[in-house]
Amino acid sequence: MEPHPRDPGRTAWALPCLLLLALPGVGAQDFSVHQPQDKLSVAAGETLTLNCTTSGMVIIGGVRWLKGWGSGNKTIYDQREKDRYPRVMRAVDGSDSDFTIHIRNVQPEDTGTYYCVKFRKNDSGEDEFFQRGNGTEVSVHAKPSPLFLSGPEQRMRPEQSASFSCTTGGFFPKEIEVKWFMNMVPLMAQQPQISEWRGKTYNMSSTVMVTLQKAYVHSQLICEVQHSTLQDPLRGSYQLSRVLQVPPSVKVHAEPSPVEVNKTVTFTCLVKEFYPANVSISWLENGIEIKVPNVSQPSELRSGLFQLRSQVDVQATEEKNGSTITCMVVHDGQASTNTSAFLWISNMAQEESRKGSPINKDDMVIYIVVGVVCTMLAVLVAAILYLIRTKQMKGKSSPSARLHEPEKSSEATTQESDPNNLTYADLNFDKERKTIRRMVEMSQQSEYACIQTNRAPNGDDNLTYADLDMVHLSKAPKRPAPRPEEASSEYASVQITRK
Repeated sequence: MEPHPRDPGRTAWALPCLLLLALPGVGAQDFSVHQPQDKLSVAAGETLTLNCTTSGMVIIGGVRWLKGWGSGNKTIYDQREKDRYPRVMRAVDGSDSDFTIHIRNVQPEDTGTYYCVKFRKNDSGEDEFFQRGNGTEVSVHAKPSPLFLSGPEQRMRPEQSASFSCTTGGFFPKEIEVKWFMNMVPLMAQQPQISEWRGKTYNMSSTVMVTLQKAYVHSQLICEVQHSTLQDPLRGSYQLSRVLQVPPSVKVHAEPSPVEVNKTVTFTCLVKEFYPANVSISWLENGIEIKVPNVSQPSELRSGLFQLRSQVDVQATEEKNGSTITCMVVHDGQASTNTSAFLWISNMAQEESRKGSPINKDDMVIYIVVGVVCTMLAVLVAAILYLIRTKQMKGKSSPSARLHEPEKSSEATTQESDPNNLTYADLNFDKERKTIRRMVEMSQQSEYACIQTNRAPNGDDNLTYADLDMVHLSKAPKRPAPRPEEASSEYASVQITRK
């Protein structure tokens, strides 16, 4: 097919028109750049579409998209160098009036104001600014990155306070809300720390303090973040078992002691309520390790903690009497915990044989000698106690007095004995030597005699003698007993019945 021949007349009038357009100011009023979008909001990762069209006479020169205006602008798209902008492509490729572009996978750093700019050729053949659109302000909303929760680097024991952090970043705008929960129960947390990153996005860090308990093995922390770019809040969880360390309680049980010789005694080591499960048990007899053939494995309780029971058998020989059996527990690489029990042995067989065998002569002699010695010691002790008691009683007993009446005359003997013709002596000696506390009873039918006594010549402090040799005591008017004359005297009152 032959090419269509050019019309000589058409060519003739087109050339002057191009020359006129090339002149400065010619056709400028008839040319305009239309940028209809004032503001755009797009989520990070989406495709941004910027609309731009031109109208009027054709101006020799290209069209570019610039981000920003002035000295800090940046070229986003140039038709002549389109390979330099792999994320940007024209909506209508090759069009002389539609310069709409698409920017794929926009990021928060793409936030800014974009201008569609028309350039034209100057006299030297270089592009110079000719006209631009009003600009489109673009904001890229970025979702927070997946949450990252962290805790202490080392395990911690119950009643210790542990710090946990929740972080996220790359979000825009700045406003963000953070909540903490433990087993769906809200927790009080510090205000989140928000920092700017690369001038367009923000990072967030939130911290909460938790006092650990051994019942928190199954518990978890939840960090919840709400942002304007999210339909549903972001959530991150942290299992407290990752940092919890519960040391075990260790007890050793053995059969009641003492045990018979040559009997096998079982010692049991009970390791209770510990976490995590990594634990090792070793048995020692007087500091020397005992090999245990069967190694037990921890069993999990309903609370999430673990327990372990280990047993060892020991032969109760006589040389092992009083041995120390120790259970040594090492939990989670910590210092060992030791608990011990003792092995006491009784030789029951020998004791029974001694009970059943007859006693020989030597043993009998020994038993007799021991019995006699014990009896003599008992008698001696009793005698000493008796003497001490007797001395004490004598010291407390009243002095005695002996009354001697002279022999009566024959006339008196021939007379009939009269019961009223009696003489009585009532000697009441006080226990104290220097004072008389008892007073002689007063009677109208009594006569009184005051007797002064002296100590016996043999030095017996507990006996006082009074010899009364009398035939008749003169009667005297009734009067009270006389008072002692000397502090060292002892007195007795004599009561004589009237005839």
